[in-house]
Amino acid sequence: MPTDLPPPTHPVERLPEEWEAILAEWGEPRYRALQVFKWIHQRGVTDPAEMTDVPKRLRARLVEEGLSLPLTIAHVHESQDRTRKMLVRLPDDRDVETVLIPQLRNVDPDRDDEEDEVTPGRVPGHRITQCISSQVGCAMGCVFCASGIAGLERHLSAAEIVSQVLAGRARLTEGEALRNVVFMGMGEPLHNYGAVARSLALLCHQDGLNLSTRRVTVSTSGLVPEIDRLATDFGGQVQLAISLHAVDDARRSELMPINRKHPLRDLVAALKRYPLPKRRRITIEYTLIRGVNDSDAEAKELTRLLRGVPIKVNLIPMNPVPGSPLGAPDLSAIERFQSQLRDQGTACYVRAQRGDAIAAACGQLALHGKPRKVKTKLPTIRD
Repeated sequence: MPTDLPPPTHPVERLPEEWEAILAEWGEPRYRALQVFKWIHQRGVTDPAEMTDVPKRLRARLVEEGLSLPLTIAHVHESQDRTRKMLVRLPDDRDVETVLIPQLRNVDPDRDDEEDEVTPGRVPGHRITQCISSQVGCAMGCVFCASGIAGLERHLSAAEIVSQVLAGRARLTEGEALRNVVFMGMGEPLHNYGAVARSLALLCHQDGLNLSTRRVTVSTSGLVPEIDRLATDFGGQVQLAISLHAVDDARRSELMPINRKHPLRDLVAALKRYPLPKRRRITIEYTLIRGVNDSDAEAKELTRLLRGVPIKVNLIPMNPVPGSPLGAPDLSAIERFQSQLRDQGTACYVRAQRGDAIAAACGQLALHGKPRKVKTKLPTIRD
């Protein structure tokens, strides 16, 4: 775990040792720190009045300290497959979105497919993946992503990030269990490294939610120094996903301006440095865009580019973004691209389109209201 986290800015984002320090100043015994931390992160309680084994004097002090959930759920939109997109209202009246996604399960118990792979005979199960946001908007400007087109308004605090999970867990139905947390909502997580690192420490703390690091995925567009920092701070234990989407610098720079600063050569070198535990792989996210990055040659180059990196590839048919002429290839082209990768020995899955009917799918989470619009140049589309 990192040793140089930025100081906490809200009670919800304090670690147990930070609670110990402040409670000592208040004249409270050390064991109270773990009590308070467990109430917040294990039980999901942020109202001091409900902390029944905490003395009244301390509950009153926690109220004075401002202990509460630093967000509200303004609206929940549920699709037919039980995907739930929650509109999260922040203290400054800005909004972000978080999504609860039921993992697909096999009707046939003898089958063993990838958790979110599109294959016949699979239905939504009771294991939930929560997709969370790390920023209000995004500065990366990726042309196929609604968040990037809108631009960045501000970073989220660690308390605002973790509280999405606390609020989401409180809305699980009977029999559902939170299994995975993925930083794949609004924003570039590694652009907000300090808050994201603190939130990882909180989510995975053994006395809190106690998520296994293999169940937490940080997705990045390719900020190379921060990938190295994540590797150092968490020892490669946190799952890493790379938004790749193109296999040559010219095309990737068209799609993702960050590539001009961190080109593919540097990104691939960082992936080779990432200290993966045994039998773990880096996830490569590849949004298939019709006539842009879906050719046979690009499928072959993807495998060549990442040779020597333990990977699995998630193919994501592009989800509609308002005002964009870009779209997904037809099913036959998607299957052909997948076959090309598998024929070269690359593990490759087509991600199920979950929540697209309620604009909760990959690339569709966007700012509400009237955000500034980043100027983006569309890539060349092949006939």
